[in-house]
Amino acid sequence: MRFTYLTVSIIMFSITTSITMAAGQHGQHMMRARVPADKIEEARALTSPLPQSPDIVAKGKAIYEGKGTCVNCHGVQGRGDGPGGINLNPPPRIFRSHGFWRHRTEGEIFWVIKHGSPGTAMIPFGGLLTDEDIWTVMQYEQSFSGGHGRRGMGRGRGMGPGGRHGGNRGHDMMREMEHERGGEDHECCQQSE
Repeated sequence: MRFTYLTVSIIMFSITTSITMAAGQHGQHMMRARVPADKIEEARALTSPLPQSPDIVAKGKAIYEGKGTCVNCHGVQGRGDGPGGINLNPPPRIFRSHGFWRHRTEGEIFWVIKHGSPGTAMIPFGGLLTDEDIWTVMQYEQSFSGGHGRRGMGRGRGMGPGGRHGGNRGHDMMREMEHERGGEDHECCQQSE
């Protein structure tokens, strides 16, 4: 009996520690650009050929939960908490995050889905998904943020070398990261589950 209690305690401690470490690392990695510097301008030039529409979002959901397998790491609600992503370092991107959408262009996000993300577990999906599939799933992924962060998406300069934020992310980004860790209470994020 004592052995069973000890074993369960060790397992629970390990799980809790892994989750806590992943949450702390997320804030550190959330804003980092994932497109290589020599490809950033090419990625930023890409724009979606698809109009914003509920039909495309619905198709995107089917890809996200189906052949795209996004749900495995990014989770059902886009929180980066899917079973395949629990122990990844860095952790999967959180699509509910305002900062994720605000501080990179749609072309950068497209590029990472198609070509993968060096230094992470994000593999290239260009061999599995068509370009249209990728743009479609992006509309669904963006829907997790409730429309917040949209102002930075599109033809903006994004993050990283030559981006609008360059090497200095500034006060707003620090507030954004604090908010994502739960340090501030913003009405814009409160949703009924």
